Amino acid sequence: MNFWPMLQAFILSLQTGRGSRLGFAEPLWANYERLLQDDIFRMTLITTGIYLVVQVPIMLVLALLLANLLNSPTLRFKGFWRTAIFLPCAVGLVSYSLVFRTLFANEGLVNDVLQAVGLISDPINWLGQPETARTVIILGLLWRWTGYNMVFFLAALQNVDRSTIEAARIDGANAFQTFWYVTVPQLKPMILLCAIMSTNGTLQLFDESWALTQGGPAYTSMSMAHYLYELSFHKNPNFGYAAALSYAILVLVAVLAAIQMRIGDKRD
Repeated sequence: MNFWPMLQAFILSLQTGRGSRLGFAEPLWANYERLLQDDIFRMTLITTGIYLVVQVPIMLVLALLLANLLNSPTLRFKGFWRTAIFLPCAVGLVSYSLVFRTLFANEGLVNDVLQAVGLISDPINWLGQPETARTVIILGLLWRWTGYNMVFFLAALQNVDRSTIEAARIDGANAFQTFWYVTVPQLKPMILLCAIMSTNGTLQLFDESWALTQGGPAYTSMSMAHYLYELSFHKNPNFGYAAALSYAILVLVAVLAAIQMRIGDKRD
């Protein structure tokens, strides 16, 4: 059920043509050569890389800090706070994308607030400029997925040996030192897992790119998976070239996951 479609996709990546009129390319790797010369692919690769480098570390750090705060035995209404932070990842994509598009419209709440406090004099066209459009997508990803990773860290915190924390406090360690030198090392396997999942999810990002900005302006906020969709179902569908792009994404996911495992997993 898994490997046969992957094999079919690889065979498809060696073919060229429009619609169902496909034949093997000459040479067979022509679609992969075309990828290296595709300016739009390079742009989506850079954009996806920006999302990965900026959003994933911020999200993991926020999730770890929130999990540590919500794991405090003295915190009241823990159930409420945990549910409130986790809830965004359960919200429908269409609903939250409409809300974000409204918030970041030229006459939306974000511009109104920034103008009211004097940070800007004129409204910012958030969704019409490359840098700000990417920023909106990053903010959307942080809002939606931080709580999801927080739940994993909360689960891992239940297995942290409380005696090690008490021993650190007896030795005179403050709260930050206890968290950084005692708690975090015991969470390394879960941090590695969340980092790999978040990296894979970002490299395959489609929803936010399609729903929030439609990949605009001029492809500058489009992810690789969104470009794959465009190639497959819009603009003279080219399934062979789209399949080659899907394998390029697969290679990137596999390479980054292997690097993370090599760096993060220190078990013998």
